[in-house]
Amino acid sequence: MHRFANPQRFLSIARPLTPWLVGLGILLVLAGGYAGLFITPPDARQGDSARILYVHVPAAWLGMAGWGSISIAALMQLVWRHPLAGLAARAAAMPGALFTAICLATGSIWGRPTWGTWWEWDGRLTSMLVLLFLYLGFIAFTNMDGDKGAISRPAAIYALVGAVNLPIINRSVVWWNSLHQPSSITIGKSAIAPELLWPLGLTFLGFSMLFAAIVLMRMRRFLADARNNARLRRMATEF
Repeated sequence: MHRFANPQRFLSIARPLTPWLVGLGILLVLAGGYAGLFITPPDARQGDSARILYVHVPAAWLGMAGWGSISIAALMQLVWRHPLAGLAARAAAMPGALFTAICLATGSIWGRPTWGTWWEWDGRLTSMLVLLFLYLGFIAFTNMDGDKGAISRPAAIYALVGAVNLPIINRSVVWWNSLHQPSSITIGKSAIAPELLWPLGLTFLGFSMLFAAIVLMRMRRFLADARNNARLRRMATEF
């Protein structure tokens, strides 16, 4: 990973990669969304309301993956002092919070016709709401850090402690009685019918590419801001 510690080397990869991720991501999301809305049949039990899974499921996984990436980046900064790790953690916070909020919103929309309520203090729903609050707290931490590329030590520790919530989210439907259905996709098997499943792969990959593109764009912006601030400080000392 230290091969990419040099900002110039990172930018040489991120600049050309970002538009490809955006373009392919949009195409895959549109293709998967069209297939999910107009090609796949209604779910046998939930009817057309289940079509929201093509947004809800990728949003849920990316909300969790976003915090996982923040935690890994925080660990890399604390242990290995990787110069871009803290910057990557800061860049992943906003899209991670966005996808977590989308997960909660689409879950409520899905739950209204399925469960008869917009919200239930269910283990899965509550732990995802906690994840959103963790994101907001981390964003507040990094805003207090100012324009530094690295995150502060308290923010890094906060990110690592917050990772405890990820297995709670994953296992909540097993540990507690839950309105939320069990995990539909596990290693090696799926409870979703194949004719309904394949568009999910398209939207999952598409949203993942868009998530990565947003992170790269934010990292590039943070690097540009750091350079501009350093240039302004040099100019100030010259006068």
